[in-house]
Amino acid sequence: MKKMRYGLFFGDSITYGEYDGVFGGWVDILKRYALQQFHEGKNELILFNLGIGGETTDGLIKRIPHELNARNAADGNIVFIAYGANDLAAKEGEKLVNPERFKSNILTAVQHAKQFSRDIYLVSILPFSSKLDGVVSVTGKMRVSGDVVVYNQILKDIVIENSLTYIDFYAAFLHDKEILLSEDGVHPNEKGYGMMAEIAIPIIEKYL
Repeated sequence: MKKMRYGLFFGDSITYGEYDGVFGGWVDILKRYALQQFHEGKNELILFNLGIGGETTDGLIKRIPHELNARNAADGNIVFIAYGANDLAAKEGEKLVNPERFKSNILTAVQHAKQFSRDIYLVSILPFSSKLDGVVSVTGKMRVSGDVVVYNQILKDIVIENSLTYIDFYAAFLHDKEILLSEDGVHPNEKGYGMMAEIAIPIIEKYL
């Protein structure tokens, strides 16, 4: 008998797929892949893109209990949490979410997710373009590349302490980031989103 699971992707505009006018972002590529596999006789895996542009982990912890309650499959849920690119950004000299609060928020989100899922993935923050390092962008945000390393380490530590799984898009992007990122230097382009999907497909394959 086929199983039906839900995959819930929490995140910001990179989860949503901003600036990808071709594929709709990495989560949408996975949605189409899972649907194709279902039509070929595999288990059903319904993926929900719950990314919101500009969101930080402050927003995540407000909505994650409600989102989880609203989408709870009988055969189990898979939860992906992809945050940090906005949290670490500074406006007027102050980070939107400092490292301590970022850690606390992610831990809170994980505890909520554990009530609905045994399969929880934390997704790394992507590197951004060198041209943006320490520069105030048109959105008024300033990002420093060293902060990406710091916040990613927080995610890695939480993964180890809570027996979760870490998806390291950061390492995959780092060497070729300038050709995998869009013109704004923060969001992936179509090629970058495609690479993210390629890395994530073996993960969702386990549930098909």
